[in-house]
Amino acid sequence: MMFKRSTRLFLIPVLGLSLLALSSSCKSKTDEEAGNDDKAAAKKPYKSTGNEGTITGSIAYNGTPPAAKKIDTSADPVCAQKNPNLETDDTKVANGKLANVFVYIKEGKLSDNSKIGDYSFDVPSAPVVLDQNGCHYVPHVLGIQTNQTLKVTNSDPTQHNVHPGPQLNTEWNQSQAQGAAPIEKQFSRAEILIPVKCNQHPWMKSYIGVLNHPFFAVSAADGSFTIKGVPPGTYTVIAWHEGPGKGTELPPKTVTVAAKGSATADFAFGTATASGQSSLELMPALDFPMLGGH
Repeated sequence: MMFKRSTRLFLIPVLGLSLLALSSSCKSKTDEEAGNDDKAAAKKPYKSTGNEGTITGSIAYNGTPPAAKKIDTSADPVCAQKNPNLETDDTKVANGKLANVFVYIKEGKLSDNSKIGDYSFDVPSAPVVLDQNGCHYVPHVLGIQTNQTLKVTNSDPTQHNVHPGPQLNTEWNQSQAQGAAPIEKQFSRAEILIPVKCNQHPWMKSYIGVLNHPFFAVSAADGSFTIKGVPPGTYTVIAWHEGPGKGTELPPKTVTVAAKGSATADFAFGTATASGQSSLELMPALDFPMLGGH
């Protein structure tokens, strides 16, 4: 195609400005990505001093909890036979205590005034196991460190379909037949919390809390929890429980852990504390999101 000289003279500066803008955009993105890489690289490996302590507590449920509902598993005869009395377990309360609450340190400072987010922590070599047993995820809620291996197993004589739905990590969706090898995956970013479903059996669900550090726990059947190996310092502790929307998080507790000491953080969900609860989006924890992929 031929252009008149006047048209060519007009297009040259426009094209030049477009290329300059594109170059600036690419440079800006690269600089920001490099900055985030520098932050990650600048983290100091945490070395145990032997003075670490614990954070313990109990999760109560005030009021009358919603009754568990029987799940119809007849769509898969294997599920109906292996687990005929399967019920919902989103609110498991025994003697006024709530199970399956994810409790974790969100932020804080060590006794030397350094921030916990300034440190990197060794990733455990042992995997965290999520099993499918009785057409039910076990455990219902679990915690894992970034880049630690999640090992998904299938103990059922039927096929499952494992489908986490993260917002900050890479989503994946993988079938797992009876007797198939475990699925092993890792999450590279902190995220609270990732819902997991089974496309084969829509009633199945689980939640995975991913953190850059090991300071988290899930409340047991009696509502108790213990976070171990906490460096002396003052921290903000969060308690999360599944609920309407994206889950429910109570107002944080501030605790101080003395050298070789134990701090206490008790929480209470339920009707009596509903006004103090908030429904939250799935959010990162102690992470610096990076541009351009996961």
